[in-house]
Formats: sequence, C-alpha cells, structure tokens
Amino acid sequence: MITQGVQVTGRCSACGGTTTCDVGQFFHRGMLRWGTEGHCADCPNAWCEQDSGPVTPENIRQALLQAHGPTRLRLSGDVPSLVPVLQALRSTQALPLDEARAQAAELVGTGLIGTLVEMEILALHLRRRAIAVSVESAA
Repeated sequence: MITQGVQVTGRCSACGGTTTCDVGQFFHRGMLRWGTEGHCADCPNAWCEQDSGPVTPENIRQALLQAHGPTRLRLSGDVPSLVPVLQALRSTQALPLDEARAQAAELVGTGLIGTLVEMEILALHLRRRAIAVSVESAA
C-alpha cells in the first residue's frame, strides 16, 4: 500500500471551535482512495468520509501538496513509442485521448507533478508496460 497523509486544523461549522482533521490519499487493492476523518475539540461534531476513483478531491490534494511538497514523475530512458504511455495514462486516470497526449508530452519533457501517491500509481502502471520512470521530489 502506498499512502500519504496530513493533519489539518480548522473551525467547527457547528460551534466555531477548533477541529482536527486527518486527510489522506492511498493506493490499495489497485485503486486510488482518499479519506478525511475529523472531530471538534469543543463539541460532539465529528465525521469520517472515504471514497475512491481516478481523481482525489482538490482540498485533499492541496493539503498533501502543502504539507509534503510536490512529487515529479519522469521518464528514465527513451521511449520508442508513446502508445504504452498513453494507454497507462488513460487507464489510470480515465483521461480522454487529448488530455492523455498532453500529459504524455509533459512526462517526456519536464515530467508530471502531483502528490506522491498519484505519481507512484502512474509509475506502477508505466513500469507494467516496461517503461522506465523515476519518482522524485519536485521541490
């Protein structure tokens, strides 16, 4: 399992007190998943949400990027054909062909940027198609 999380604080919508929320993104059993779990220190307000799919909600992504910094996925060698790259991008993220082409161009150029979990999932799918890639900090 690949996972990354962070704890954030905020204001309670019920009482105005301080909330503590654990947010995370993980790859488990072949799926990208994310979750939030939080509670208020001053009242009984609490929640727990989990979901999965090709795209993580932006508030969770931004919390992870802010806490851990972005991660870059790069090609490690020459790719004779972009077809396997496009197939990996489309199947992993449910992208239309034009968006997959744009991401493939980024991957060939400066690399793709995202959370650690997102880049590790893409790396896994690309490696399954015998495409050499590296995952590194983009900071």
